Amino acid sequence: MAAAVGPEAAGVVERFVAETMGRAGRRLDDGTVFLVTGDIPAMWLRDSAAQVLPLLRLGAYCPDGEEFVAGVLRRQLSCITLDPYANAFNAGPDGAGHQRDRTAMSPHVWERKYEVDSLCYPLHLAERFWRGTGRTDVFDELYWRAVERVIEVWEIEQDHEARSTYRFRRRFARSNGTLARRGRGAPVADGVIGLTWSGFRPSDDACRYGYNVPGNMFASVVLARLPRIAEAAPPRNGALIERATRLHEAIEQGLREHAVVDDAVTGPRWAYEVDGRGGVLEIDDANVPSLLSLPRLGYCRTDDPTYQATRAFVLSPRNPYYYQGTAAAGIGSPHTPKRHVWPIALATAALTDPDEAAKRAAVATLLATRGGTDRIHESFHVNRPEKWTRRWFSWAEATFCDLVLDCCGFPVPD
Repeated sequence: MAAAVGPEAAGVVERFVAETMGRAGRRLDDGTVFLVTGDIPAMWLRDSAAQVLPLLRLGAYCPDGEEFVAGVLRRQLSCITLDPYANAFNAGPDGAGHQRDRTAMSPHVWERKYEVDSLCYPLHLAERFWRGTGRTDVFDELYWRAVERVIEVWEIEQDHEARSTYRFRRRFARSNGTLARRGRGAPVADGVIGLTWSGFRPSDDACRYGYNVPGNMFASVVLARLPRIAEAAPPRNGALIERATRLHEAIEQGLREHAVVDDAVTGPRWAYEVDGRGGVLEIDDANVPSLLSLPRLGYCRTDDPTYQATRAFVLSPRNPYYYQGTAAAGIGSPHTPKRHVWPIALATAALTDPDEAAKRAAVATLLATRGGTDRIHESFHVNRPEKWTRRWFSWAEATFCDLVLDCCGFPVPD
């Protein structure tokens, strides 16, 4: 690896692997693995999946990685059965985290911000685990019970206004940290338009409009893959796959009818959020799933015309969270200060670029913008990389590792 990308990049990967399986991970009494996100002592469903995906790609170069990933996945599935509306969990019922939030909290839950992508990631990881190892034992009763909970929630949240009982309010929070209308979120369409509602984005910020488009696209991907998984390891509930297929088709129809923006500059492209009532948010956020990341998630090819039009928009000053500076240019987020770009987004832009030179240039940029530390941070200022956020953000380092593994020719399980 060092010969392909240089010793500095290889050193980051080696430390990340050791740290993920050591300092960040803890095997619990039930055999599952609790994996913290970094400098916050909680396990995010989204982050923990992203953290272990590089271990699968390393294969024989990480001989203990397979069982470690299996342990993380089983912990994720257990968490979903505990509360499918929660995004981050404790190792046990210790009551840590945001217990004063006005929602149906549990001592098992660190934070209960409902995000569609939080339910996508464990299903995505399970499918990648199967592809990478050939093992179907992860598709057991716990897996299918979690899948059923996910489908149930997504069906309910297709008609958020009439059917959802989910509420979330946080005292003294900024507007992007809580939900309006006494915890229900901004109004969305009455009735079912196909899309499924999300209270929060992958950044943990509140959605401005309740249908997050990349989140729905990610949901469409994981739902579309369930029939093939069911052939390898059938669920006891045969009707579950029929429900998954109907839900996938409904989401796809909703995306076609509500998520496409007519743009005279780029041609038709995707919106970031919509509400089914005419509200459209035209941005992209650094956190994945993002519009930029869609080929990496399996939603479309990199040469898809709508994706190319969307990419042209999000990697331009027309996207209000695209920043250019002397140290880097890329996508930031309202979750972090202005003019801060995210290494996750810089790596994602390169991972979805067929140009190998772009990948190597991104590796060099990320190594050069660590602000005098040895870390890949959450974000950094485009002119002054010594101004950064998050001392230890493992998801960012995992995405850097994915980029390095691309440069070295490691395949993605498929």
